[in-house]
Amino acid sequence: YRLPDIGEEVVLHTHFVVREDAHHLYGFFDQNERALFRTLLKVNGVGPRLGLTILSSIQPEEFVRTILHQDVDSLTRIPGIGKKTAERLIIEMKDKLNNLQNNAEELKPISSSGARHGIIQDAISALIALGFKQSDATRVVNKIDDGALNSEDIIRRSLREMVV
Repeated sequence: YRLPDIGEEVVLHTHFVVREDAHHLYGFFDQNERALFRTLLKVNGVGPRLGLTILSSIQPEEFVRTILHQDVDSLTRIPGIGKKTAERLIIEMKDKLNNLQNNAEELKPISSSGARHGIIQDAISALIALGFKQSDATRVVNKIDDGALNSEDIIRRSLREMVV
């Protein structure tokens, strides 16, 4: 609902989940949503599907406020969350969210070196998704990266290097 019109450029922040039976790529509009999603995945009993349901049902800022105020009733209004899950979310996430707010590590806009790291990680993840070993993908990407390429260019050059 927040995406621009068709034909407009958009930047999505992704999270790639590799399971034995499937590979899933989740896209988020901003880094705050992705950071919250990743924090949710660390909670016992919360998987990607429930994490997406939570983020689709409540704004990230409101969710953080709900956790910090220990509002079980508001959490149980989210589809798929009962009283026990709501209580577990509050217990397990309260410290994590306090740390996120206090440190603001994941919620801050990333620095240029953090952006560079993200570009490199995206390229490595794409190569792994294409079937290359992580060690090979990492080695080739680090060899090719000159600090000025975007992830698509790194992937293209890496593929040329690995296929030759």
